[in-house]
Amino acid sequence: MLGPHVIKAGQVDHVKREISIMRLVKHPNVIELFEVMATKSKIYFVMEYAKGGELFKKVAKGKLKEDVVHKYFRQLVNAVDFCHSRGVCQRDIKPENILLDENDNLKISDFGLSALAESKHRDGLLHTASGTLAYVAPEVIKTKGYDGAKADIWSCGVVLFVLLVGYIPFARS
Repeated sequence: MLGPHVIKAGQVDHVKREISIMRLVKHPNVIELFEVMATKSKIYFVMEYAKGGELFKKVAKGKLKEDVVHKYFRQLVNAVDFCHSRGVCQRDIKPENILLDENDNLKISDFGLSALAESKHRDGLLHTASGTLAYVAPEVIKTKGYDGAKADIWSCGVVLFVLLVGYIPFARS
């Protein structure tokens, strides 16, 4: 049962969707949801602990070595492909939402903006713009609809660029 605070905020469906998505995407490179508990006013997600913190913390120090980037990118693409095979588009792939475990393995986290395949309109596209501007595909910003899986792949490419060169592409000086 969801607490009244969530109900008042109109977030019931959003929280339920995130819980169902996280239960759907059990993969070695996705943060695991172990348990969900609720009080009258709060909801608690008991999740896998990622001791290594955010990938962003590493890349904020500068570009990474190519062999490290290769490992991370392979894990990222495998996890994203798995999510897509389950009908889930993450829609906010960025270094801040990628965590590292104690063995330096990548873990995608934060499925709060994710969409399920059934969220698509009759045209087969998603129409809700979401994500972090520096990482979203151009078509997401337009109001004509987009393929969530392709938008995720764009975001993966931006992450790859950031890991290899140490800064966000398309940034104006």
